[in-house]
Amino acid sequence: MTPEPAPARPATRMREEALQAPAAVQRMLSADAGLYAALGAVLRDDEPRALLTLARGSSDHAAQYMAYLVMARLGQLVTSLPMSLVTLHDAPLRCAGLVTFAFSQSGQSPDLVEPTRSFREGGARTVAFVNDTASALAVAAQWLLPLHAGPETSVAATKSLICQLTCGARLVAAWQAGTTLQAALAALPDALEQAAQADWSAALPVLAGADRLYVIGRGSGLAVAQEAALKFKETCGIQAEAYSAAELRHGPMALIEAGYPVLVFAPRGPAQAGLCGLAADLRRRGAQVLLAAPPGVAGADLPLVPTADEALDPIAAIQSFYPMVESLARLRGMDPDAPRHLSKVTRTR
Repeated sequence: MTPEPAPARPATRMREEALQAPAAVQRMLSADAGLYAALGAVLRDDEPRALLTLARGSSDHAAQYMAYLVMARLGQLVTSLPMSLVTLHDAPLRCAGLVTFAFSQSGQSPDLVEPTRSFREGGARTVAFVNDTASALAVAAQWLLPLHAGPETSVAATKSLICQLTCGARLVAAWQAGTTLQAALAALPDALEQAAQADWSAALPVLAGADRLYVIGRGSGLAVAQEAALKFKETCGIQAEAYSAAELRHGPMALIEAGYPVLVFAPRGPAQAGLCGLAADLRRRGAQVLLAAPPGVAGADLPLVPTADEALDPIAAIQSFYPMVESLARLRGMDPDAPRHLSKVTRTR
C-alpha cells in the first residue's frame, strides 16, 4: 500500500516574510544611492558633536548594530536615547551639533515621532530609517532612508529588521567612503539567500520543551543575540535573555545547571575565539549549548553563512535564525503571526 503523503506544512506570514528578506535587501540596495552619498558627505564634512539612536523592540537591535559599527569604524560615540526624557520630562537636551537616528517599521509610535520632531526644531540633524514612507516619523525627520521592505503583516518583524540592519551598515559605508564595506554590501543578497536555506533543525529538539534560555553574542553580534531572544519570547513563549559573553560571567552564570539551554552566536571577528571558548566552558558545566558558527569552527551545531565582510555576518546570522524560530513556534503549538498580547503597531510614550 502506498503511504499517505505527509500533510503540507501550513505557511505562516512570518516564514514567508523572512524568506522575502534577500529580495527586499536587493531592492533597498538598488535604490537611493544619491541619498546615502549625500548624507555620508554631510556627516564627513560637518562632524557631529553627539549621536543618538531612537528605537524600540526589534528596531532597537538594528540601532545598536549600527551604533556599534559607527563606534568601531568611525570612532564616534553613540548613545541610545531614553525617549521619556523628551516625552515625559521635557528635558532641555542640547541640539547643537546633534545627529539623531530613528529606526522604525511603522513610523507611528509617538515616542519616536515626538523626539525626532523636537530635535529637528531645535536644530539637530534627524535621520529616520523607516518602512512606511508616509508615516509621521518619515515626515518628522530631515533625512528619510526608506527600508523598501514591502508590506510586513506578521507581528514578528523579520524582513524589515534585516533591511534596517543593512540600511545601518550602508550608511556607515557611505559615511566612511572608499571602504570595502560598500562592495561587500552589493554581495549581501546572495549571502542572505544562502543563509535563509541554512539547516538549523538541530536546534528544534533542544528547544522544543525549553521554558528558559540564554542567547549569547558579543561585539556587533550582540544585537542579533538580543533580537533572537526577543523572538523566542514573542513567538515561542520562552523566557529568553540575551547577554554579552563577557557579561554572562558577571552573575548570570550562576543559573547554569545541567540541561540549561544556551544559544551562542559566534560569527567571524575578534570576539569569535572567546565565544567558542565560552561555549566549551558551558558544555563542561552541563549546559545544552547550540553553537552557531561558520564552517570549520570546531563544535559548531548550527551553520553561519559568511558574507563578503565580517561586519555583515550578523545580518546573515539572523536570516538563518528566523526560519528556525518560526518552526519552533509551530512545534510548540503557537502561531508566530499572532503572539498573544501583541499587535503589529505599538504606540508608546
